[in-house]
Amino acid sequence: MKVLLIDDHPLILSAMQSVILGLGANVEAVGVETAAECRELLQRDSDFDLVLLDLHLDDASGFDVLGELRTSYPALPVVVVSASDRAGDMIRAIDSGAMGFVPKRASNELLFEALHLVMSGGIYVPPMTLNLGDSTLPMALSNPGVGALKSGGSGPGTDDDRLSSDSHRLDHRRRASEAAERDAMLEGLGLTPRQREVLALLLDGKSNKIIARDLAISVETVKDHVAAVLRTLGVNSRTQAVAVVSRMPLPSSSVAAPRGALLR
Repeated sequence: MKVLLIDDHPLILSAMQSVILGLGANVEAVGVETAAECRELLQRDSDFDLVLLDLHLDDASGFDVLGELRTSYPALPVVVVSASDRAGDMIRAIDSGAMGFVPKRASNELLFEALHLVMSGGIYVPPMTLNLGDSTLPMALSNPGVGALKSGGSGPGTDDDRLSSDSHRLDHRRRASEAAERDAMLEGLGLTPRQREVLALLLDGKSNKIIARDLAISVETVKDHVAAVLRTLGVNSRTQAVAVVSRMPLPSSSVAAPRGALLR
């Protein structure tokens, strides 16, 4: 996995490189300090699997850089890593196409968790507060389009319990609807039925070994199907495939869920 780090603080950049290299032996971390260096690097070599972006750069707004990356490299997942803990910045980053938002004060373990979720096709945001009337609930975003409000609850029959029960029912209906929408979307990609099955499992973050077990086929056959899917999507990695599909428009017959339904 090849990761691009963009941060204008050399010490933080060096520390992040060390953390990212700890993800595994096959990880490469390349750091740049400015938006200009980022543009020049990607013009020479755009073969990255992930970008970690600071919002405050010396020569540009991180939001502007995020917009440029989404326009020029739509298959490249971007995770914002910022000193800001403002909910408004997090929401703006996700709305602008980031697949994750991680505060710089977060632990290495939380960063690893966030990156794992993003590379599995989810969108990560840290626990924050969401005010609903007199209630204050923890907020975190999971897989795109999937989730429900979740509360701590204090006992049977409480408002928290009723909210949780209603949320679970909504979550179940939403999952069924999203599964149908995803199947319809995948049918339009020109893939074979088996390739669509493999892609659907890729979107769920399944490894080749697990896909082989679930579909009762060999790992080598799974690899062949994955390669065919990547060629069809015009991408070079599973992560890029997940990013491309996650941003494809839903079929015109589908009805978008209310934005609040994305919160969990």
